Amino acid sequence: MKSVVICGSQRYKEEIKGFAQKLRKLGVTVVFEPNFERQRAKMLTKAENERLKSKSYRDRVPAMVHEHFNRIRKADVCFVYNKKGYLGVNTTLELGFAHGLNMIIYALEPEMPTDHGGEICRDILFTEIVDKPEELVRRLV
Repeated sequence: MKSVVICGSQRYKEEIKGFAQKLRKLGVTVVFEPNFERQRAKMLTKAENERLKSKSYRDRVPAMVHEHFNRIRKADVCFVYNKKGYLGVNTTLELGFAHGLNMIIYALEPEMPTDHGGEICRDILFTEIVDKPEELVRRLV
C-alpha cells in the first residue's frame, strides 16, 4: 500500500487528525500528518492574519512548513484536506511542492469559487476529489 501525506490548515487540526486515524484503521500503515502540536490552542482559534501579529508564531511557522516538506518528500501520495475548498498560504505552498515532486494529489473538496477566495491555479493540481477515507484507501492499494 502507498504511503500518504496529509496537508491542510491548522483550523482543521482535529478533523485532519481524525481523518488520519481512520486511514490507519483502514490499513494504511504510513500516514504523515502536519505537526500542529507546536501551536497553542489559543492561536488556533484565530484567523491567520491575527496569528501573524505574534512574533513567536512568525518565528515558528517557517520551520513547521519546512518540516512538512520533508514529510511530503517521504510519501507516495498527497492528500489535501481542504474543507469547504479552503486552502491557506502554507498549504498552497505544500500543494505546489507536492506537484513539483510529480505526486498524485487528492483533495477532500473542489477549490472554493474565485469570488469567495478560491484560486483557479490550485484546482488544476488536484488529480481527483476524494471525500472519504475509504475511497482514498482504494486508490492507495
